[in-house]
Amino acid sequence: MSIAYLGLESARQLKNVRSLVFTFAVPLVMLLLFGGIYGASGAVDKVTGLPWIAVTTVQMAGYGGMMAALGQAFTIVTERNVGWNRQLRITALNGVGYMISKVAAALLVALISIIALIVVSVCVFHTTLTFGAWTMAALGLWLGVIPFAFISVLIGQFAKPNYAQPLFMVIFFGMAILGGLWVPLSVLPSWMTNVAQVVPSYWLNRLGQMGAHLSGDVLEPILVLLGWTVALGALIVWRYRRDAARQ
Repeated sequence: MSIAYLGLESARQLKNVRSLVFTFAVPLVMLLLFGGIYGASGAVDKVTGLPWIAVTTVQMAGYGGMMAALGQAFTIVTERNVGWNRQLRITALNGVGYMISKVAAALLVALISIIALIVVSVCVFHTTLTFGAWTMAALGLWLGVIPFAFISVLIGQFAKPNYAQPLFMVIFFGMAILGGLWVPLSVLPSWMTNVAQVVPSYWLNRLGQMGAHLSGDVLEPILVLLGWTVALGALIVWRYRRDAARQ
């Protein structure tokens, strides 16, 4: 049942052309804008030691991956509103299977967005990183997106249709800013930098940068993101079982 539902979810996500275009278009425009202004200068980021355009590409790819993962929240809210979740709870699909299918479908879309943005950066700006560095950057970003897929499921489970969008925007933009995906954290107040180290978007960005640099202690960001994933996963399964017990 879980495998069948996973296939259904993945196919449905890939058929949602409007969502795919939006997920890719916003970070693409930002990449082309910032890359067009500063990319030709060949400047190097003093913090990471990477070419500035490579840092920007990692940020925008992380932003696109996060957007793809979180965007599924609206689908889940709609499903709850029309009664689809109630139908699922009387099937053999359990809470873990439900969670995995939703998260896997979100990760599939996120992977497409991450790879597409990296390809555009290489083709348009001729960003000078090795194939291995881009591969590790994409892998780091993709793994870092996992907690956001869990957050999207949790938003979908709790949010009502009339305030799902405001809640999504607050979480999404807050994570983007605190993660340093829009502007470097160095230009923000020090207290925001301290808060940023708690949220998963900060570590999403860090994993991508470490991958691009092919160096750094990846254990810390992995442990932080794993902690977020386990805590969010437990909440999702608990909520699904709690709703099922009401039926």
